[in-house]
Amino acid sequence: MILRKYPFQFVSEENNTLEFKLEDGSTYAKVFVLEEDIIRVLFVEEELKLDKTWLVAPGLDDIPREGRERLDLSPFSLPKFDYKIENDQCIIKTSKIKVVFELDGMKATWYAKGNNEEVVFAKDRKTQAYNINDSLGNGPYHYLERSLEEQYFGLGEKSGNTDKYGRRYRMMSVDPMGYDAEHTDPLYKHIPFYITRNNKSEVAFGIFYDNLSTSIFDMGNELDNYHGYYRYYNAEDGDLDYYIILGPQVKDVTEKFSWLTGNTIFGPKWSIGYSGSTMTYTDAPNAQEQLQQFIEDCEVNDVPCDSFQLSSGYTSIGNKRYVFNWNYDKVPTPKEMAKSFLDKGLRLCANIKPALLIDHPMFKDLEDNQMFVMDKEGNKTEIAQFWDELGAYVDFTNPKAYDWWKEQVTEKLLEYGIDSTWNDNNEYEIWDGEAKANGFGKAMNISQIRPLQPLLMMKASYEAQKEYAPNIRPYLISRSGCPGMQRYVQTWSGDNRTSWKSIKYNIKMGIGLSLSGVYNIGHDVGGFAGDAPDPELFVRWVQNGIFHPRFTIHSWNDDATVNVPWMYPEVTPFIRNLIKFRTKITPYIYNLLYKANTNYEPMIRPTFYDFENDNNTFEENDEFMLGSDMLVASIVKEGQFERSVYLPKNELGWYDYHTQLWYEGGQNITIPAPLEYTPLLIKAGAIIPINDNEITFKTKNDEQRGFQLFPCKGNDESTYELYEDDGYTNDYMNGMYTTVKVNMSTDKETIKINITKEGQYTLPYKEVRFYLPKSEKRNITINGKDYASNNEQVYEMKLD
Repeated sequence: MILRKYPFQFVSEENNTLEFKLEDGSTYAKVFVLEEDIIRVLFVEEELKLDKTWLVAPGLDDIPREGRERLDLSPFSLPKFDYKIENDQCIIKTSKIKVVFELDGMKATWYAKGNNEEVVFAKDRKTQAYNINDSLGNGPYHYLERSLEEQYFGLGEKSGNTDKYGRRYRMMSVDPMGYDAEHTDPLYKHIPFYITRNNKSEVAFGIFYDNLSTSIFDMGNELDNYHGYYRYYNAEDGDLDYYIILGPQVKDVTEKFSWLTGNTIFGPKWSIGYSGSTMTYTDAPNAQEQLQQFIEDCEVNDVPCDSFQLSSGYTSIGNKRYVFNWNYDKVPTPKEMAKSFLDKGLRLCANIKPALLIDHPMFKDLEDNQMFVMDKEGNKTEIAQFWDELGAYVDFTNPKAYDWWKEQVTEKLLEYGIDSTWNDNNEYEIWDGEAKANGFGKAMNISQIRPLQPLLMMKASYEAQKEYAPNIRPYLISRSGCPGMQRYVQTWSGDNRTSWKSIKYNIKMGIGLSLSGVYNIGHDVGGFAGDAPDPELFVRWVQNGIFHPRFTIHSWNDDATVNVPWMYPEVTPFIRNLIKFRTKITPYIYNLLYKANTNYEPMIRPTFYDFENDNNTFEENDEFMLGSDMLVASIVKEGQFERSVYLPKNELGWYDYHTQLWYEGGQNITIPAPLEYTPLLIKAGAIIPINDNEITFKTKNDEQRGFQLFPCKGNDESTYELYEDDGYTNDYMNGMYTTVKVNMSTDKETIKINITKEGQYTLPYKEVRFYLPKSEKRNITINGKDYASNNEQVYEMKLD
């Protein structure tokens, strides 16, 4: 086969950047050696189409609203490396990666270095990998060879299985209310990143395209005899700017990508409690009365609740919604209402939308000041469909609009006692790609930056909250977004449909988001659209939801019902106890949020994440890990009261949390799955912190600490470090936190426990309890003191 030639010439190397230029001068390529295991490739025709990045923020909590210079390498370590030009090739080596570029077309072959060998982990397609001189059509393309032994994970929030092999996805944000979680595409978020793992070499790597344009990811759906097996990426606009991130394991790739795009926000502890929500209450003419009733119902039914999400009906005029407008007929005294929620220990999160309908009271003022996205001539407001009316989208790349938004959040929400912003309906469905955004003074087509608008929306809301209460941790929610959204918000998988299938495939969506660096996630429990769930489905959905970082029961049911914990009296006791169990394990989940922020570790994980050496975990399953110790086996089929679970291979085995039976890893087991609880396995050797206080609606915020211990059967030692702070302020940044360390060592006769604490934060408890499986018969020693075995296997000690 004769291949078309595109000869590049080496130009120079400076500041860990190698530059190459096509002989005709039309295109240049840059290769950046950023880290020992991260290399970036950039193709540019004449000049960068977008000279800023908002997505790449290595190890940063925030970046300027104007973005970072795309060619700024200062956050990277820029390690030493070797390169040479010979035989029409450029060979680049770090201690972990070797890449060979064929100067004809800049086609790359990537090698992982280790154990005195080099393993190929990726190759560009031989038959023209890139869209040089628009020879492949419009927009940047990147073709890679595909192997039948590969699996693909990530792409953020996508439908279908965890392994995306064989699918084609469109990366474009839309509002697909009531979507099919198995098939619908596209969805809400724009995350152009995925992980490849080869089952033969067992090497994993990630590829991230720093491009905000609508794009296609073909993961092996397409086949063409002229080119062999391949996969490809194609964006409608922008530059081809991609990062190769070597694992070598999947977990390494995920955590490096999380670092690359910025730190997960460390929100307040109340943000991981049960959050109530429904559109029905705020749509009602007596909204405030119904909202007050929700608090009373929580109290009467003894259901712990930490927050309520105020749907957009509170902004209505007639039957339409007008952001930042309070409907005082529905909500006569919003400040008093907010205080009444806070008095009962609930925070309010208010829904806000980035589009103003054309008859919005403030529309003309924004239009006169050109604060909306403009038409392609840049002269008039770009009008778009929004809900049941026409409207226009606020342009957050316009400093005036950005500041106006912050003022509105402050004056219309925060000063009313609202604690949080729920940034919703922010997919920016503007379909004329040439519509103009201000671009902070440098006009740009909306096609290049659509997902940037929701990112800046949440950043503006974040800044408003941070500036209004500087020592209080901001908590925000956003539906749409892109890499970097984790710096500002918690998110969820949007408006799902009531069905058993939604539980099953939302689990996989959550895993996709987690593997893509977006960790603080959840799903609408009970289903948002469609009819109300029946009692069995509702219980199973709550059983699943309590193990996600975001736990919200939310609905807009077609049959005008409301999903609430007490909707079916016959199963309310089950729901109540499940939510109380969620409150009980809050210390464990809060510690995971802390580790997500500090160590870039995901909270929700696929079973292969911590057990990659067990190839059986790469088979599609419906389980997930919460942290490294809890294996959650949700029920996703009607009428199922037993659950088959594969236990990943480990040396110590697993405990059934509820029956306390021990099982060896590396086998399939069948365990009970009653309506009373979620099937849950705990890794042997684990130490699980719990809120050991009696949990009621009134006492949910009172703290007592216990540790549930799951000792291995033989010789072993494990340590758990529990992070504690006030859960609300930023005082932890000034050292006001304490670490409680529990060490457990075992042999055949004895379990030795040692507990210490260190730090400036005064713990709200003076003693702790240790819980062991009731079948445990070994001698117990705690901090050198022997304890007699007791029937309950509960041991209490003072914490000095």
